[in-house]
Amino acid sequence: MSVEMRVKVLRAGAVVPSYQTEGAAGMDLSACPTDGAITIARGAIVLVPTGISIAVPRGHEGQVRPRSGLASRHGITLVNSPGTIDCDYRGEVMVPVVNHGKEDFVVEMGMRIAQLVIAPVVRAEVVPVEELDVTLRGAGGFGSTGVRARAGA
Repeated sequence: MSVEMRVKVLRAGAVVPSYQTEGAAGMDLSACPTDGAITIARGAIVLVPTGISIAVPRGHEGQVRPRSGLASRHGITLVNSPGTIDCDYRGEVMVPVVNHGKEDFVVEMGMRIAQLVIAPVVRAEVVPVEELDVTLRGAGGFGSTGVRARAGA
């Protein structure tokens, strides 16, 4: 299944997103800094511009996710992962990158910094109620189901 996503190049050097393999779920987003390379200090968060705006198809969202190679080799990931690009947003795609690595990291023009997955969205009909149904888990939250696999599960 495929849908059409329109892409507008906003400035020279911007790269139109593309899939790197036939089976890739995400297409790469590339950096397009306005003033040369961007250095991200250890622990710092920087909004990296891509130089493009997109029209996500109606009924879908764009999920911006980290690239596994940058994360595993350099500690470079995204602050709000996955980030969402709504179908009615038309501004420049900006990627909030954080450096969890041990060294400063330099983002250069054209560097693939994130991936974009186009996914269908289901909108909920919100129904206020007095009570919710009872479940075995109940209100158990963070960590309530443990970290070890259960025998026979």
